[in-house]
Amino acid sequence: MLRFFVLSLLLANGLFFAWSSELLKAYGWAPAPQGEPHRMAQQLHPERIRLLGAEDVRRLETQAAQAALPPPPAECLQAGLFDERQAEILRQALTPALPAGSWVLESGIEPERWIVYMGKYADTEAMNKKLAELRGLNIRFEPLMDPGLAPGLSLGAYASEAAARESLAEFTGRGVRTARVLRERAEVRGQWLRLPLADAALKQRLDSFRTELAGKPLRACR
Repeated sequence: MLRFFVLSLLLANGLFFAWSSELLKAYGWAPAPQGEPHRMAQQLHPERIRLLGAEDVRRLETQAAQAALPPPPAECLQAGLFDERQAEILRQALTPALPAGSWVLESGIEPERWIVYMGKYADTEAMNKKLAELRGLNIRFEPLMDPGLAPGLSLGAYASEAAARESLAEFTGRGVRTARVLRERAEVRGQWLRLPLADAALKQRLDSFRTELAGKPLRACR
């Protein structure tokens, strides 16, 4: 029994040696070639291989880091107000393009806007002189929404004439002499475009509707 085992082991070793040395290649028994020509033949598009520089590595690392970040959360956005004609143009454009329920047109009111106004001034030099006086009185000012009132200054915006006149009295007590109450904008009625859950993909799709949005920017919902 032991002799049979030893003979079997010697025979197996002999066969392995003959196979690994390609002595049995003529009979179809031989290991797969491992030389460089064979490996080159197995490569897919070796001409596309290139060495990366330090700048390429940093760029790829940045891209990988950005891809690993969670997407920004969806937010409620709105734009408007749109009059009836603008709203109809917007409705016809968005209905076939955006998912149902992702947007809505709803009625809204932009209340009138009253300001405590100083101006118009003869030129920018005169306005800058008045600005220096206001800074000396520690009184802040705001940009005007109506370009037709420039060059001029707004000391504050209010939802009613009464509130604006109350503030004017306070400014007068602090040394302001030439301000007056003015209605900067009348009440506006129309429709808001509201997107309750606008994610990054929806925002990107809205970029193609700038004409239909009539220049009205998307802002966070009130």
